[in-house]
Amino acid sequence: MTALRVGLSTCPNDTFLFHGLLTGAVDRRGLELEFALGDVQELNQQLHAGALDVGKASFATALQLSDRFGVLRVGSALGFGVGPVLLAAPGITVPRPEARVLCPGEGTTATLLLRALHPELRHVTQVRFDRIVPALLAGEADLGVCIHEGRFTYEDAGLQLLEDLGLSWERQTGQPVPLGGLLARLDLGADVHARLVALLSDSLALARADPPATLPTMRRWAQELDDEVLWKHVELYVNDHTVDLGEVGQRCLAELALRTGAERPPTIL
Repeated sequence: MTALRVGLSTCPNDTFLFHGLLTGAVDRRGLELEFALGDVQELNQQLHAGALDVGKASFATALQLSDRFGVLRVGSALGFGVGPVLLAAPGITVPRPEARVLCPGEGTTATLLLRALHPELRHVTQVRFDRIVPALLAGEADLGVCIHEGRFTYEDAGLQLLEDLGLSWERQTGQPVPLGGLLARLDLGADVHARLVALLSDSLALARADPPATLPTMRRWAQELDDEVLWKHVELYVNDHTVDLGEVGQRCLAELALRTGAERPPTIL
């Protein structure tokens, strides 16, 4: 079998999930897997380009690629009262239309939420997620949408929280914010999809059974090495809906498709 190229982000919730596979502790069920780690926007772009067979993606990108990729029912991140945060440089207290705004990639759910909730913000620039906080502190922008570990550390950097975009979305829709999930090519077929779901479920079960064993894997790839921040990330984004998207996940993806004008929600595999 030709190796499947699998992309995952460096976020702690992903490396926690994939720990058993990255370390060889989990049976790959006859599949040959080649892993590539990167920023979620890089993975979004690679999926668009057809460079990945399976990959973590923002659900905004999953909507765009629903004709070629489905969402594996294991491995998703739904935000309950948490999500991308709109941060401000010191001294700014309201998001004005003329503000210079940084976002972590056009294909990210963070950008989609900002555009849906704040259409008045016209000056939006896309940069790599880890450049946003330094740029705000340097006065290169007024506002920034922060994701990953940075959403837990912005106060230490001296930035102000203007809005939790995920919480605003939840209040408006009554649904959790669908942040991202694992996409797989539809043409891989039902057998490969089932094996992918099974081996990912095995890897997640192993991590949840012995969380401390995953720390070396998470530390290796994390942008923020403080263990408390890593665990906070896992606690918020790895939950029962990571085990299986279920009906709640399907409903929030349908809501996302409806409110953003997408033709259809992605297929759940």
